[in-house]
Amino acid sequence: MSFELELKGRRALVTGGTKGVGAAVVAALVEAGVRVVATARTVPSGTKDVHYVAADVTTAEGSEEVARQALAHLGGVDILVNVLGGSTAPGGGFAALTDDEWQKELNLNLMPAVRLDRALLPAMLAQGSGVIVHVTSIQHELPLPESTTAYAAAKAALSTYSKALSKEVTPKGVRVVRVSPGWVETEASVHLAERLAKQTGTDYEGGKQIIMQSLGGIPLGRPVKPREVADLIAFVASPRAGSVTGTEFVIDGGTVPTA
Repeated sequence: MSFELELKGRRALVTGGTKGVGAAVVAALVEAGVRVVATARTVPSGTKDVHYVAADVTTAEGSEEVARQALAHLGGVDILVNVLGGSTAPGGGFAALTDDEWQKELNLNLMPAVRLDRALLPAMLAQGSGVIVHVTSIQHELPLPESTTAYAAAKAALSTYSKALSKEVTPKGVRVVRVSPGWVETEASVHLAERLAKQTGTDYEGGKQIIMQSLGGIPLGRPVKPREVADLIAFVASPRAGSVTGTEFVIDGGTVPTA
């Protein structure tokens, strides 16, 4: 028995679609037969299966342009996956976080999702169907005070907003689901582990262990792979998960201790 996701012909917008989890989501959806528009700061060369929109979605103008081009290119959107996120805040705890740093974290981790939802939901509601996936983070449950306070708070805001949105639009046919990754072995994570390894005189595996220890350990013994997150997102966005809405799926190798 094959496990067909029944996604062929669906139309999707994916933010942050050229690196890490975003790139993996784009690949997984394309493989499932989805027509994909993805955002990027710079459009990659040599792409034919994906329509990329070069825009800064941390701004209102950038989000508006992405929504406009997605609707124009696809004729509508069935799936919206808000992957874009990250942190540029300095270490040093609360005292290092100026108003500007707080605003940057909100502009990167909360507002793109809010703006794109607001732009694309009317069309989804008009057609009576759609799926919105917000990528949050286990950091909103396990913040690291030295370095991720603002990022974690912004992701917590995204999670709460997502829950409220699901209650509002699910009765009208649009599902809203959160996917909460732990430490994912993206390009940025690899560079961090390599930098820590160099600083401490160890190898890449040693650098990974330092990161895992800072998180309190990962029972699985390794970081999550981007494609594993992407496969989960593809499933929850598919008709196979047609009764799934308003909930948050944690994919972290067991990092978050639960009862």
